[in-house]
Amino acid sequence: MIGVELRKLFGRPRTWVTIAVLNALPVLVAVLLQLTDLAPRPGEGPPFLSAVLTNGALFPLAALAIVLPLFLPIAVAVVAGDAVAGEAQAGTLRYLLARPAGRTRLLVAKLVAVIAFVLVTVLVVAGVGYVVGTTLFDAQPVGGGTSVSGTSLSQQELAGRSLMAIGYVTVSMLGVAAFGLFFSTLTDSPLAAALGALAVLVTSSLLFTLDAASPIAPYLPTRYWLAFVDLFRDPILWRDVVRGLALQGVYVGVLLAAAWANFTTKDVTS
Repeated sequence: MIGVELRKLFGRPRTWVTIAVLNALPVLVAVLLQLTDLAPRPGEGPPFLSAVLTNGALFPLAALAIVLPLFLPIAVAVVAGDAVAGEAQAGTLRYLLARPAGRTRLLVAKLVAVIAFVLVTVLVVAGVGYVVGTTLFDAQPVGGGTSVSGTSLSQQELAGRSLMAIGYVTVSMLGVAAFGLFFSTLTDSPLAAALGALAVLVTSSLLFTLDAASPIAPYLPTRYWLAFVDLFRDPILWRDVVRGLALQGVYVGVLLAAAWANFTTKDVTS
């Protein structure tokens, strides 16, 4: 059943169109940085941006930072919201549940497909960012000033930290997927499920900007999304990274348990 769900998801043209659209913005930003004088000169401005302009191998992380606040969560929420609710809206959920597999196995298959989409999307964004960055900017051995702290990183250190950053962004988006999948078990409308997940994320982002909400700020799902930048400090600042992973782990665990409890007990009529 997992194989069926994976083929169904990645066999849809809209899946690849979504991934292509996600890559359009980082590519546009890279082209504008290359063609215009808006960007600071190498050695000027924020250390990380300066490093990107002097070494295109760093652009994958810039690409992830560009799509992470808005466009990537929207894509993940839409796919996760469609997982169960899409079958209900199409009238095929009853027939899927008529198989001997059972509801738990179906939900697991949907979850694995969503996780695969998250991982593939993050890897494609990073891969396209690398190709664009090394094409438009100089791709040279990493020298001084490439970390956020302004110190140098070796190629091995850069590769290792880049992989950790990709993994961190993937885990962060699994929290979005868990929200989408949970709402998908509550409604027969994929749009309503996606909007429910996005409403939570927008609310979280707004509350994070309010001083009155500071007591709950450490527990907001979007609080540590950009903490992967700390992986490029020297030395690495692990505090927010660890907190972000732990927070997403709690959200994923609780929401998936709630989705399973609701889906295995609800009456399916469509």
